[in-house]
Amino acid sequence: MSFPLLTATAALPAIGAIATAAVPAARRTAAKWLALFFSLATLVLAAVVLVRFEPGGDRYQLTESHAWIADFGVRYELGVDGIGVALLALTALLIPFVILAGWHDADPLETKSSRWRPTQGFFALILMVEAMVILSFEATDVFLFYILFEAMLIPMYFLIGGFGDRAHAGTDENAAAQRSYAAVKFLLYNLVGGLIMLAAVIGLYVVAGSFSLSEIAEARANGSLEMAGSTERWLFLGFFFAFAVKAPLWPLHTWLPNAMGEATAPVAVLITAIVDKVGTFAMLRFCLQLFPEASKWATPVILVLALISIVYGALLAVGQRDIKRLIAYASISHFGFIILGIFAMTSQGQSGATLYMVNHGISTAALMLVAGFLITRRGSRLIADYGGVQKVAPVLAGTFLIGGLATLSLPGLAPFVSEFLVLVGVFSAYPVAGIIATTGIVLAALYVLVLYQRTMTGPVKASVSGMPDLRVRELAVVVPLIAVLIFLGVFPKPLTEIIDPAVGHTMSDVQKKDPQPEVEAAK
Repeated sequence: MSFPLLTATAALPAIGAIATAAVPAARRTAAKWLALFFSLATLVLAAVVLVRFEPGGDRYQLTESHAWIADFGVRYELGVDGIGVALLALTALLIPFVILAGWHDADPLETKSSRWRPTQGFFALILMVEAMVILSFEATDVFLFYILFEAMLIPMYFLIGGFGDRAHAGTDENAAAQRSYAAVKFLLYNLVGGLIMLAAVIGLYVVAGSFSLSEIAEARANGSLEMAGSTERWLFLGFFFAFAVKAPLWPLHTWLPNAMGEATAPVAVLITAIVDKVGTFAMLRFCLQLFPEASKWATPVILVLALISIVYGALLAVGQRDIKRLIAYASISHFGFIILGIFAMTSQGQSGATLYMVNHGISTAALMLVAGFLITRRGSRLIADYGGVQKVAPVLAGTFLIGGLATLSLPGLAPFVSEFLVLVGVFSAYPVAGIIATTGIVLAALYVLVLYQRTMTGPVKASVSGMPDLRVRELAVVVPLIAVLIFLGVFPKPLTEIIDPAVGHTMSDVQKKDPQPEVEAAK
């Protein structure tokens, strides 16, 4: 039997979570280093998966399949395509930086009690989320994916509600209540979406007699599976609703600004850069593959919702007074671009959308983590409390600027390539939608540059006059992320070579071809 590489990649952080949680209360530093070790070991395994993956090979590779709940046809079935392996690598890459950035986030909760171990719990929960997200990118059994899709809500709930941002705790008596509200709202929104998806999962089994993607695809190919149009549409809506909540897509987005605003900066990165990608990934893997006709039927409405997300999220980001909520609304706008690219049903759009998931994760992590370092120093999330930071902390201001420029998709940084591909794919199929989407680019420049101007330039405010610059640990977090942004901005080929064949399979699932140019090339 070959080594179960995919299982090991997901199991390693799960084992790390258990080991970290078991560290004695007095050994907080040991718990931090143990969590970091397991996250780095997971990154090594993810790199092995990436190297072993053959872009021109079978659709799903490194597959594993074992009977799980035989009476209901549920299998422990794993496999990665180019889309899944790219997002798996993103997750494994970001978690060590999340842990390093959150090195002291649980320290304020520490007491002399030997029973309450917040540091161990904080890092154990992060590793548990990593395990579930990685396994969800690998799952090719629909029921297995559903279990993971719902289970990851539990550690995220405690990370938001139990370890939330305390930057405003000194001035806001309702800080704890706000964190609790954000955590409950996150949980309820996603639970409702998950319950609707559960009904659709059961319906799929009734119709197809299997939860396995490969078995369903084979049955569809040989003609033994015929799904009535109305049935396929209802099942599609059940799946898509859950994924649209997770993504999040307007108007199901309202939980995200609360969750990101009240969470610590590393947990906010965990939410939008990692966990939310499960929603957009699932649209490609499950919605388009399982329900191709329904996906095409729903495309016009989804494109409209994606455009609203782009413009609405950007407009609200412009008007924000809270740094973290501004980044949250910017992410809603970016997720609109991702979903627009997916449902443009063109190879450029879907390749760009997948690349956007990776690049958005890295750029948002860079910007949010630097913002977290800034907020920790000043103790406030309000933009108005800052000014002139670049004169007292130039390295912090410089890295904040690079993260912001990546967020607005400046050429030379990674998000530009993905946003350009999305727009090319959308323009070729839906020119009007492409024109509307470009307004998001203009608004992104506005909210990023205004944010930088108000916080970093101008006279030095008394409250930031003694602000220290980035420390060694913080530089170890930010510098590698910026290096990756620049590398993928000038040389995205290593990722596109992995992603493009998987997109080709998805285009084949929905039986779509790229529109032909209206003007013939000169002979």
